[in-house]
Amino acid sequence: MEILQTIWNSLTTENLELTNIVILPFYLIEAYILVLIFATVLNINVTKKQKIIYVLTVGISGIITNLFVLSPFDTLLNIAIFVTANVFLLKSNLFKGMLSLIIPFIIIIFVESIFSKLYFTIFNIDYAIGVNIPIHRFLGTLLIYVIMYLIYIILKASKINIAKIEILSFKKKLLLILNTIFGIILIATQLYILIYYNATLPFFVILLSLSSLITYIIISFYTIFTESKLESTSTNLEEAQLYNKTLEILQDNTRAFRHDFSNILQGMVGYMDNNDMEGLKKYYSQLVEDIQHSNNLTTLSPKVVNNPAIYNVLASKYHKADSLGIKIHLEAFLDMNELHMKIYEFTRVLGILMDNAIEAASECEDKIINVTFRKDARKHMQLLIIENTYQNKDIDTDKIYEKGYSTKQGNTGLGLWEIRQILKKNNNLNLFTTKNEKFFSQQFEIFY
Repeated sequence: MEILQTIWNSLTTENLELTNIVILPFYLIEAYILVLIFATVLNINVTKKQKIIYVLTVGISGIITNLFVLSPFDTLLNIAIFVTANVFLLKSNLFKGMLSLIIPFIIIIFVESIFSKLYFTIFNIDYAIGVNIPIHRFLGTLLIYVIMYLIYIILKASKINIAKIEILSFKKKLLLILNTIFGIILIATQLYILIYYNATLPFFVILLSLSSLITYIIISFYTIFTESKLESTSTNLEEAQLYNKTLEILQDNTRAFRHDFSNILQGMVGYMDNNDMEGLKKYYSQLVEDIQHSNNLTTLSPKVVNNPAIYNVLASKYHKADSLGIKIHLEAFLDMNELHMKIYEFTRVLGILMDNAIEAASECEDKIINVTFRKDARKHMQLLIIENTYQNKDIDTDKIYEKGYSTKQGNTGLGLWEIRQILKKNNNLNLFTTKNEKFFSQQFEIFY
């Protein structure tokens, strides 16, 4: 009985060392709840295996830093581990990694500012003292994470998330980060005031402060979600318009082919009756070209080119080339959502290379561009290969990457130089340029 009394006294009196030990399991619980929240809000697909590895990594790291690293360095180290785990374990980009830290942190501070105060008020305990009493720290922390789990359930049920956050412009991403950082500062300030000046503040001031805080959070996140959905809707509309244009051309070609099918056969029979094999070969090659054009349009589909950003760039360049009478042969044997580089940078590279190919091919009698997306598993690389006919056979393949170099008057000559800057920032990228008598070729390589 005396042992139980001793244990109870230890749990109900100030004891910083025991308090730190009691809350250690909450590092694992926190990691689990946080991954649920930010994966839901930021649309990050997390497998069960990834979730377990993430919780163990972040949770155990938090326990170790809490025990062996002095404050505030433990907090800074945990933040670095948190963002790194999001990027490398959950395969999210750095922007999502930052938001996955900021958004849950806002929710934690907000919940703690209300429910921690409520908890210690109910038990009539001063906050500064209560946080060092093991049993109250344990129960207060448990209450916070129960509330956060309920918030996660609400977010998931109501499908509140930032849709396709990658498509936001850099300016809007920056505003989003600044807005959330400002939110953290505001919430932290309000939390400090409520904790340490609660005794001297009138009740209506506290009520006004909390009401303002809640209003700010609701308006801020509503604006973010609305902006995200607007961007997503706009992108989907552009994609649909391009795809509808592709389907319309494909339908017209198919209808024309079906209508002229008997005439096509009669033409072939005419060559065969005269035993004109050379004429038949030429006739057949022209027929194959028309069929290939229809096959290209079938390939130019969001289901094949399955990343919306890449599809929009490729489709717009394809139709631009088609309007100039350029024949494009398109082959795609690659999952565009599994590229081992930033989609934003890949679309820049694709757009620049396609613009150059279109410009060069448009000047030729044979206007041809071959575009291939494929994977070389043996060499562990993904390939974008663009070949085009060209007139200037004396072009220097070394000088074309120099800033300002151009064979055309009035051209800025910045395109390939910009690609070179992207290559310098990434150690797994390469651009291999070759030419022969017919084709100028650019082979963009992504190693993994």
